[in-house]
Amino acid sequence: MIPLIREAGEFLRGRIRRTPVEFSQGLSDVLGVPVWLKLESLQLTGSFKIRGALFAISKLNENVITCSAGNHGKAVATVSRGATICVPRSVDRSKLEAMVKLGADVRVSEFDGYDETQDWALEIAAREKKYFLSAFDDDAVMAANGGTVAMEVLEDAPEARVFVLPVGGGGLSAGFAVWAKDRLPDATIAGCQHVLSPALRMSLEAGQAITRLPAVETMAGGVEGGIGARTFSVLRPLVDQVALVSEAEIADGVRWIVRHHQYLIEPTAAVTIAACLTGKIEADRPAVVVVSGRNVSAETVKRILCGS
Repeated sequence: MIPLIREAGEFLRGRIRRTPVEFSQGLSDVLGVPVWLKLESLQLTGSFKIRGALFAISKLNENVITCSAGNHGKAVATVSRGATICVPRSVDRSKLEAMVKLGADVRVSEFDGYDETQDWALEIAAREKKYFLSAFDDDAVMAANGGTVAMEVLEDAPEARVFVLPVGGGGLSAGFAVWAKDRLPDATIAGCQHVLSPALRMSLEAGQAITRLPAVETMAGGVEGGIGARTFSVLRPLVDQVALVSEAEIADGVRWIVRHHQYLIEPTAAVTIAACLTGKIEADRPAVVVVSGRNVSAETVKRILCGS
């Protein structure tokens, strides 16, 4: 995958924002080592997902259909006007509205969970003879979403050796781990997940990818559901730690970032912050914490910040 990551890096140069790596005194105090934030929440479309959408779709000549918890769909809608995007009925309202405004053919499933919605999307793809682009279980998506983030992080925070990553389907974490471990064999890769949807932890214990999990009610839809079969095969030998956080801890993470860094981030992005704040990350060397996105509805923000 290393050559594909290099190709993705070249392709994306000038097409996306090189997001900042910002020192966090607060998290440094918590973990006892220097800590930086990789702020993909400041990326175009509000998340790292624009990287994979741009690169993967550049390689396709077919009508695309995809499934998304929100951010990937928004990125695909930006890159490929008129694409078909299937979303769970629990999708964050701000993400849904953004996809519709961008002109996408957005189809809302009757399911709350990602896995069931993806099954539905695959059925539509077969029936309508469209190419199904996975939000994570695709080599080009992994290379761009994770690999190019890692390229930037290693250049901008060369002292870092511990990398704290959100894990949903695994596209970001797998691509990131490949590049980081290739350049720094002694790097520590820490994956963070929702305690009620711990696909990576379960897959490691089972020795095979757990690609489907029951839907759970959460504001962090990007880390709900199973892990990809491809992404797990890549990530399995590279991940060193898995931290599981609760819904309440995720909300605390959102509030902490607002208070200490004055950034509003989405709950999915706060899983990494929550893992650090709760002592579930073991960091004995300088660390980078990836903050993956900012797309969140006003209603969710109000519920988290005001308790209503």
